[in-house]
Amino acid sequence: MAKRSDLMIQGPERAPHRSLLRAEGFTDWEMERPIIGIANSFNEIIPGHMHLDKVVEAVKAGVYAAGGTPVVFNTIGVCDGIAMNHIGMKYSLPSRELIADSLEIMAMAHPFDGLVLVASCDKIIPGMLIASARLNLPSIFLPGGPMLPGRHRGREVGVDKVFEAVGRVKAGTMSPAELRELECAACPGAGSCAGMFTANTMSNLAEALGMVLPYGGSAPAVYAERLWIAKETGQAIVRLVRRNLRPRDILTREAFENAIVCDMALGGSTNSALHLPAIAYYAGVELTLSDFGLFTDTTPHLTTLAPAGPHHVVDFFHAGGIPAVLAELRRAGLVREKALTVTGMPVGRMLRAVRAGIRDTSVIRTCKDPVHATGGLAVLRGNLAPDGAIVKQAAVAEEMLDHTGPARIFDSEEEAFRAITGGKIRKGDVVVVRYEGPRGGPGMQEMLSPTAALAGMGLDREVALITDGRFSGASRGSAVGHISPEAAARGPLAALQEGDLVRIDIPGRRLEAKLSAREIRRRLAALPPFEPKVRTGYLARYAQMVSSAAQGAVFPR
Repeated sequence: MAKRSDLMIQGPERAPHRSLLRAEGFTDWEMERPIIGIANSFNEIIPGHMHLDKVVEAVKAGVYAAGGTPVVFNTIGVCDGIAMNHIGMKYSLPSRELIADSLEIMAMAHPFDGLVLVASCDKIIPGMLIASARLNLPSIFLPGGPMLPGRHRGREVGVDKVFEAVGRVKAGTMSPAELRELECAACPGAGSCAGMFTANTMSNLAEALGMVLPYGGSAPAVYAERLWIAKETGQAIVRLVRRNLRPRDILTREAFENAIVCDMALGGSTNSALHLPAIAYYAGVELTLSDFGLFTDTTPHLTTLAPAGPHHVVDFFHAGGIPAVLAELRRAGLVREKALTVTGMPVGRMLRAVRAGIRDTSVIRTCKDPVHATGGLAVLRGNLAPDGAIVKQAAVAEEMLDHTGPARIFDSEEEAFRAITGGKIRKGDVVVVRYEGPRGGPGMQEMLSPTAALAGMGLDREVALITDGRFSGASRGSAVGHISPEAAARGPLAALQEGDLVRIDIPGRRLEAKLSAREIRRRLAALPPFEPKVRTGYLARYAQMVSSAAQGAVFPR
């Protein structure tokens, strides 16, 4: 069988190439096998990645067992939690495209026959999936697995509770000593943060897309199952290469619809509304923020996972994980059963093969007894968001589902955070954080620090926050993000002034300022030209190329 790797191995003219490979220990028989590139995002700064060296060793064992030759290379990764609320967060979303580019460079410069993509966190996961869609080489994704929750004073906690505790200390309801206790207890070891935040949302949605083996999205980082799945992943990629099953055979419109309905059932991170359209864009599938709204009213919310509930991803794994959710949604006629998966089987057959089903209905509810009758995410439109905005409605208090209040205007996240922690926000306010979109930020900062401060100070049931930036999957409360067009592109958000009344009507799917269209146009026309916050380096280049959040904040193909 002709192999793509023959480009660097076969024929007398490739003797120099083979000589270099032999320097690394390659034998004749290893060069005759399919050569599998393993993209490893291991580093020593991200808890979700610090164990990936062990996971990759298990992948290599699986590749060898199946008759392939594994070759490991690395890529970068940003820890969103550590980058939060300072300039580092501006680099998080932009790293997604850089990761995708680096994988493309490695796979084109060294013609691997297939790829295994190993990552755990936020932008690294979609960056790798974008690369797989662009390259369209046989590929399989392997998450590193979630962190176990910590324990503090008899209850399970995650890093979200530490962010919220900062607000509690500011409000005087927690002592600095207890904050330190919590800080030392919340993150007990390796894995992506324990709730259904962005990292675990994307790991599990990658499984729903068909790019991850069953239970690969939810098996904890420190469980033996993680290494079992890693070995099976190594074997599976060799089968995919021999079958020539490629990402674009899997990443179809039907697959993305399966991922969206799972997202609605999970009530996952709103960042999925950036990443799924971006992956789809590079796979040649048309998908935008608006498509999420098509599934909100038809898909029930089935889980009670942090930050919207008491359970963590380890509980979700024991309850049946993504196969259980897909099986339950399939019974309700909400799953596209013929979409292919990296098992080589379509979804319906795969679910039968793994005997998928709910094992704990306190964690994953049935469609007949959902947590909420409608999906966990909602798309809002109106004169502030002509191209849409998104909110995790599953994490909004009932009394805030329809809220009208005066706008408190801030042109950066840092400014808003200082006002919140400084006690300058009042009951009923709508905090507006603008010029933090993909272009304006640049980089579309996450707003976990301000939303967590509001929650910690007990204001999440009284104050809303809207932004053209985005939110961590750990955010809760009436937090509306991805407002498009963004303020830097002269979206209507730029026209808001201090004290303007803003209505957030989540049941009605509306985001409106009490302003006429004529007044909005007048104010926008009077604004001075937008001045970029960053003028040099990668962020400046990113701001010049990036699209609207409604299209997934992508670069031109």
